[in-house]
Amino acid sequence: MIRPRLSSVIERRLLVNYRVDPSVAAALLPAPLRPQLVRGQAVAGICLLRIGGVRPVWAPAATGLTSENAAHRISVEWDGPDGVERGVYIPRRDTASRLNAFAGGRIYPGEHGRADFTVREDADSVRVAFATRDGEVEVDATVEPADELRGSGLFRDLAEASEFFRLGKRGLSPNAGGDRLDVLELSTDAWKVTAGRPRSVRSSFFEDPDRFPAGSAVLDSALVMRGVAADWSQGEPFRLGCVEVVAQRGRAGARRGAQGRAGGGGPSRPAGKIPAAHRARMPR
Repeated sequence: MIRPRLSSVIERRLLVNYRVDPSVAAALLPAPLRPQLVRGQAVAGICLLRIGGVRPVWAPAATGLTSENAAHRISVEWDGPDGVERGVYIPRRDTASRLNAFAGGRIYPGEHGRADFTVREDADSVRVAFATRDGEVEVDATVEPADELRGSGLFRDLAEASEFFRLGKRGLSPNAGGDRLDVLELSTDAWKVTAGRPRSVRSSFFEDPDRFPAGSAVLDSALVMRGVAADWSQGEPFRLGCVEVVAQRGRAGARRGAQGRAGGGGPSRPAGKIPAAHRARMPR
């Protein structure tokens, strides 16, 4: 895979956040990842992203492309050679763009499934809904602007929430080979989020009792980002089952036979496996 650095503008980004039972979140993660805990809870959610001006850093801004995208994510940490590292595990990425679906996992990291999006924005709210074409995931989220972050069981205030997500800048996502994770890193000098209030959220992913037994995933909060210039770069692919980061990656059918692992509790899983609950639902 070539390693382009992409420039973009995050035109609109909704971070819809859930607090999750740590043992349930751990069972969804491949080794050596474990849930990053906040006040004893794992943090998961949906990123609903409209990104514009996407282009190689050397290309004129006028050549950039715009697309609607979504990522289901779990905040994670792992033991690296220099201490604890952090990022987000992204079991699923979806996009309205045929180009993104083709290029993801080939030209830049992160395989994408195709989805159909419905978006409505006005001064009072933002609604983003999508359904994946493989029939696996449906999301319908409406978020209102708010002056403060209220009612969160994870974060005391907006500043704490903003810093938590700012530091989780590396996205790690499965590739078809199943033994490594693609790494895509966000960088920006203009990080800024505002508070949102979830008016209504439906997610077949978080409402799936096979993944999340009743009461194990609770809607917590929402953040909004607008008009932020950002670059995206490929990190070294991450080998599952150890802390080594390697320079090569494979592509083949996903491995079978994974079981839950302990990252902050839960049953152990053999190293180097994608969890079964996600393997069957990875975009194709």
